[in-house]
Amino acid sequence: MKNKIRVIENLLEDETAYQKLFIDEPFQFESGATIPSVSIAYETYGKLNAEGTNAILICHALTGDAHASSYNNPEGREGWWDGMIGKGKAFDPEKYFIVCSNFIGSCYGTSGPPSINPSTNKKYNFDFPQMTVRDMVNLEYKLITYLGIKKLVTVSGGSLGGMQALEWALMFPEIVDSIIPIACGARHSAWAIGLNEIQRKAIIEDPKWNGGEYTSQPSHGLTSARMLAMMTYRSNENFENRFARKVREETNRTPFYEVESYLHYQGHKLVSRFDANTYIYITRAMDSHDVARGRGSLQNALSQIKAKTLSIGIDTDLLYPVKEQKEIAELVPNAEFFEIKSV
Repeated sequence: MKNKIRVIENLLEDETAYQKLFIDEPFQFESGATIPSVSIAYETYGKLNAEGTNAILICHALTGDAHASSYNNPEGREGWWDGMIGKGKAFDPEKYFIVCSNFIGSCYGTSGPPSINPSTNKKYNFDFPQMTVRDMVNLEYKLITYLGIKKLVTVSGGSLGGMQALEWALMFPEIVDSIIPIACGARHSAWAIGLNEIQRKAIIEDPKWNGGEYTSQPSHGLTSARMLAMMTYRSNENFENRFARKVREETNRTPFYEVESYLHYQGHKLVSRFDANTYIYITRAMDSHDVARGRGSLQNALSQIKAKTLSIGIDTDLLYPVKEQKEIAELVPNAEFFEIKSV
């Protein structure tokens, strides 16, 4: 096994240095499909103790990456969870060995649709197997094992990151001491699935998508998908406080309103840094999320979680309403629920 694994160091992307673990052996997906080899990009903060028991795993959401913190490089690109990871913060690298990896199926260093298929020497595109949240956890487990981690003090993340935390507690209970799933449900709701399908339809109906074999990003479709998604990441109150009916100074141009301009900006920004096929794959993985799949009822599945659990919800969340986090806390033995008040 050792001679089939190697680490590629200091891969620079937007002033961010991450590592990549390359495993030169087949990776099997939950569906039974395989790819001949697999890579996983990751960052670490702090040091692992001799017993391998002071580790924390941070899981990112839909369009996130392994760069959760700028702790290793304060002058570099801001990490997406700098507010939580750092000296004296909730996840303190002075005390813990913190790991954040890019999950399988993404486009930030880990194997996914834009990766090169070694069998064809071309991008996988839509030939990449459809992954699930459990596939993400299985690859993360390979990384954790390689790093010498024996125990995870906690596994945490928001949205899709929270889904991974729940699956970690069910799939590898022997090494997970606690989980902190944030703003997610135990399974994807019909509401969330419907919103994802609208976003996928926008991408697929862009003429440039070309069945997934595009040579440049289907920008119109991906922009529209992101614009819709942004509406679910904010609240009515937030938009009203921030934009109201403010009109742009260039009143003879479109978009006319400030809120329109904001949404267009966010859509174009994603096109410049993401991949359309990847977006389709990840949203489908989210839709397949159901901790009860193959485990009986939802109550039976969640009752199997032995890890200490803090289920966190946000009172204005449109996509994952707090009733979903309360359900987790009610069905997981000895779990706690906490609500964040935020527009």
